[in-house]
Amino acid sequence: MPNLVSIPDLVLESGDILCLPTVAYEAWGCLNHRGDNAIVVCHSLTSDTDAKSWWPSFIGPGRALDTDRYFVICLNALGSPYGSTSPVSINPRTDSWYGADFPVVTIRDTVKAHHAALLSLGVTEIKLAIGGSMGGMQVLEWSFYGSYVQAIAPVAVGGYHSPWGIAWTEAQRNAIYADSLWQGGRYSPDRPPVKGLAAARMMAMISYRTAGEFNNRFKRSGSQLPGDPFLVESYLKHHGERINRRFDANCYVHLTRQMNSHDVSRGRGEYVKVLAEISQPTLVVGISSDLLYPIEEQEELARHLPNARLKVIDAPTGHDSFLIESEQIASFVTAFLNRTRVLATGLANQTA
Repeated sequence: MPNLVSIPDLVLESGDILCLPTVAYEAWGCLNHRGDNAIVVCHSLTSDTDAKSWWPSFIGPGRALDTDRYFVICLNALGSPYGSTSPVSINPRTDSWYGADFPVVTIRDTVKAHHAALLSLGVTEIKLAIGGSMGGMQVLEWSFYGSYVQAIAPVAVGGYHSPWGIAWTEAQRNAIYADSLWQGGRYSPDRPPVKGLAAARMMAMISYRTAGEFNNRFKRSGSQLPGDPFLVESYLKHHGERINRRFDANCYVHLTRQMNSHDVSRGRGEYVKVLAEISQPTLVVGISSDLLYPIEEQEELARHLPNARLKVIDAPTGHDSFLIESEQIASFVTAFLNRTRVLATGLANQTA
């Protein structure tokens, strides 16, 4: 079960105020007495704070995120149903659940809330912020916290949510809106729009993989009778049913809109110049077969970030490779952290 920390009222980018929000988190390892050995792991759209479950072999003693050395923490995004303040939370001003009245929250707002939570926990410095997909969006926003964040590793993401990515999420939201139980988001908690949310998740699952993988994994059978379900249909229906057991439609709508807000240059200047201002050592990880965030987006980041290295996961499984190929990412991160520690030591020696 995640831990909870309350933070002061949060002024959002929109100007609205989120009253006394809560941030949920899970952590591994110990924070040192200086509070400067933290690694922040940022989660994806429907993931929870149990990063050890979705990045196995990644967190623990002697692993890439070594808990003998680091305090590793995963904080839940605002708007997610896994503990942080979200549409399924009670609004302290009305004593009823937020539902459709939950305010517009951006990726920057989530990172702002996480920063406040980390300060309250005594974290004085982040050695590394790392995450994939929506988590990678948060990672890029962490880079604007200056020396508080020493290094970043955005995985399977670009510097802004592209029209292609926005189109996918808009189609998913409209599947939810088409459910007669949606009712503008003011549905009863005991009668949620399960058909719409299931359809949205089925769409998403297609975008997370590739045609080649589906063709190999769900081959047609020559003995299949007309009317029998195809294997790929069963796969999609399974994931549609599963999302309804663990997620909320308002949260899904809100979080996909939050992803659409991702643009590191918004209000900061010209895109390429803004990227050039991100000075932290950066490990950019892309996926050769990613349809949702094509490798060109990571190549663009690596080209314009002044202190970046690009590593590519060569796998046929598309966007989901950032979860499937965790061992590859772990090897990239281990080498990156070793290199950044050497750099940090060298700089300290020069200063001395």
